[in-house]
Amino acid sequence: PPRRVLRAVARWTAAALAFGVLGTGTAFGIASLERTDVPGLATEGDGRWDYPELSLPALPAGSPRPFSPGNPAEIHHADLRELLLPAPAGAKPDKKLTGGWISTETFLDAYREQDRRSVAQLLKDAAPRHIAARGWTMPDGTTSRIYLVRFNSTAFASLMIDDLNVGSSAGTPLARTDTTDLDPAWGSANDIENLSSFVFTEQAPFGAEHVRQAYTLAGDTMALVVHERPGKREAARIPFQQTLVLQNQLLA
Repeated sequence: PPRRVLRAVARWTAAALAFGVLGTGTAFGIASLERTDVPGLATEGDGRWDYPELSLPALPAGSPRPFSPGNPAEIHHADLRELLLPAPAGAKPDKKLTGGWISTETFLDAYREQDRRSVAQLLKDAAPRHIAARGWTMPDGTTSRIYLVRFNSTAFASLMIDDLNVGSSAGTPLARTDTTDLDPAWGSANDIENLSSFVFTEQAPFGAEHVRQAYTLAGDTMALVVHERPGKREAARIPFQQTLVLQNQLLA
């Protein structure tokens, strides 16, 4: 409908104003990635997490990568579970988000209870093909959760982000969040070609925990990355940016 298209245009315009031109940042090869080369992050010893070396999963025979010239529909043909970022060293795995498929109900747990019915209806309308997730907790208490939702087309993935009202605001609130605004620490240098990320941080005063969150639109797939730290200290910025950049690289 025209109204939905107009809302989508407004969302992209607002995001471009906030982050600079989206989708035009430098693309980084997984094989050549060094932790000290992650854009927007400082040098070793700044609190970043020790992730294992990353590699792209194998594709079915004859299937192109999502943003290659032979794949104008931007479809991810790789197993979605293998596109999830692995947990870093020292992490305690989440018993529910193990890196496998999850149900719609488990995904809905990411949102406030009063909003789950409306998000469930959005998912029913968009009919995602698969949802995969991985979570872990670090020694400082920070909990990380990554959800990948693959739809039947790029249009459905884009409209899902639009219908969640994500853009210049964080949209439908996540569980245990209060006031969440655009994260000024995320710059266009962190953007990866062909992907659009919307990055937010909870503002003080926050409740019993501090939350950082980001949505990424990557062709037919929507990613939701969440870092949550209990207590009065904020979830650290550097590990969150590191997690998001690395997850985006796997999707790109």
